[in-house]
Amino acid sequence: MSSYTQPRRGSMAFYPRKRALKQTPSMRAYGNDAKALNFLCYKVGMVQVMGKNIHHGSPTFGQEVVIPATIIVCPPMKVFGVRAYTKAEIGVEVLGDVLAENTDKILLRKILNFKKPKKKEGKEAAEKGGKEKEGKESKEKEKKKGKEAPCTISDFEKELNDVEYFTLLAHTAPDRVEIKKTPDICEISIGGKKEGQLVYAREKLGKEINIEEIAKGNDFLDVKAVTTGKGFQGVVKRFHVRMQRPKAKTRRVVGSIGPWHPHTVMFTVARAGQMGYQSRTEYNKRVLKISDKPEEINSKSGFINYGNIIGKYAIIQGTLPGPTKRCIAIRKSTRPERKKGIKLETVSKVIVN
Repeated sequence: MSSYTQPRRGSMAFYPRKRALKQTPSMRAYGNDAKALNFLCYKVGMVQVMGKNIHHGSPTFGQEVVIPATIIVCPPMKVFGVRAYTKAEIGVEVLGDVLAENTDKILLRKILNFKKPKKKEGKEAAEKGGKEKEGKESKEKEKKKGKEAPCTISDFEKELNDVEYFTLLAHTAPDRVEIKKTPDICEISIGGKKEGQLVYAREKLGKEINIEEIAKGNDFLDVKAVTTGKGFQGVVKRFHVRMQRPKAKTRRVVGSIGPWHPHTVMFTVARAGQMGYQSRTEYNKRVLKISDKPEEINSKSGFINYGNIIGKYAIIQGTLPGPTKRCIAIRKSTRPERKKGIKLETVSKVIVN
């Protein structure tokens, strides 16, 4: 009788399977042009897209095909600062930040340091010792402020030899698309050499960045997001372990988790634990369409768990990680473009479920 073999259950590619540290993904990007290379969007939901296939190697070449796609909303991101990095003993460290003078009020919901100091300090000082103590304290504060003078772009120009690269500090505007009130913050990478990065950062400080500066139609993107959380799950759901026979005492368990000698449980053995809510990156996602006319795809009932789209949106071929309204990071693809699969000439129709 032939021996029975089967591959192990579950993938070892994503260990350790623990919860993500934060829900807003951060993404590094690389490029030769001095411009913004990554962006933050929000997931809406999935649709079906119809169009003509123009890929010559496909069996459906020249025919009308229907493929799955994901819609994301892309409100503009506001640049509120520029950050410079310098060399450290291990890697790089922050050299300094330059903040914009005109910051949005919505940023106060995320960074409390932008709030103005309250006037309670003056009243407390007057109660304790009168005007003399209040004057001394104000002088000491002025001295401290003089020591900690805010950094400027001209300071970066003087210390350009010590700088390794520059990034932009930016936040989203979810209130414009009526998703939530608190923005998400990230660092936007800038391509090219540091001289060009500084010129681009000076132009964009205090201004907005749109999705068209990062991607256009038929471009390939890398997508990063935190997946849907499913909590604490057992081995059958988490690793697809085969269930025991009906007469067994326990069915939804691993038959043997290890030998007696050595007395140990290997890390490769399927165990119960956290499932989902993990950071995942998917490569080479094709952009089918970018538009600022949401009435073309909005329906009367709207999208499930989202509603109707407001503002600019993009249609991405295939699926994206994460649930509805989750923040998604995108960038220009870093791997070679794939030449297989279906390539649509134009999106002729969007079928909303």
